[in-house]
Amino acid sequence: MTAHDRAANAPQSVTRVIRILEALCASSRPLSLAELSRLLDAPKSSLAALLRGLAEENFVVAGDGAWRLGPGAFGLGSALLEGRRRFQTSDLVRDGMRRLAERSSETVLFAVPDDDGETMTYVDTIESPKAVRFAVSIGDRRPLYATAGGRALLAAGSDQALRTYLDRLKPERLTDRTETAKRRLAEAVAAARESGVAQTVDQMAEGVTGTAAVIHDAAGKVVGALIVAAPSARLQDRLPVLAKLVREEAAAIARSLGYRGA
Repeated sequence: MTAHDRAANAPQSVTRVIRILEALCASSRPLSLAELSRLLDAPKSSLAALLRGLAEENFVVAGDGAWRLGPGAFGLGSALLEGRRRFQTSDLVRDGMRRLAERSSETVLFAVPDDDGETMTYVDTIESPKAVRFAVSIGDRRPLYATAGGRALLAAGSDQALRTYLDRLKPERLTDRTETAKRRLAEAVAAARESGVAQTVDQMAEGVTGTAAVIHDAAGKVVGALIVAAPSARLQDRLPVLAKLVREEAAAIARSLGYRGA
């Protein structure tokens, strides 16, 4: 067979591989080569070659003259489901961010905890339509202790996790109002845990106020923090209102993700 012939047959081979996996997935028992040939209306010789290739990657397993799905296929299925879940999660979080941005008229952010356990990263943002507004770049990282989102994430963890975090923390004074006393930081996290929302004023940057609550998924896992951030000058009288809005939208997003906790 020439290279041109192989190229021409490639799409058909891909289609047959997919149909083989679909047939084995739909069957309650292993299928023989003859049964697959009949079901797919394809030559045994072509299917046999494809099955050998799938077997090498553990997508199918042969036994007693029949074929069944292998661990590779189940691993791929799990990965696809996880990818779909992440896509849906991102979409639903974004919907909630839009609602919160409309209700608050301020910048709305979504941040996720970093693996180092000390910082968080902004992964999505909807900017306020107002001329004077808080702005941040996607991918920017911030310390947990000096941000509303970070304190909300700390509040969602265990007491032991918080103690471990504070034991290794070396807080820096980022503004004149940055809280660096570990006892008072612990009290702020405890207050956020009780109220379900964390608020900071001029902690990370001068003139910036943040309000945040965490979002849980169906398994109860924290997927990130929903945050409203804006210039402090126009938020002093709105802190209780923003706390209510953020709490409500974080809960609404969590419900859309399947969370049924309190």
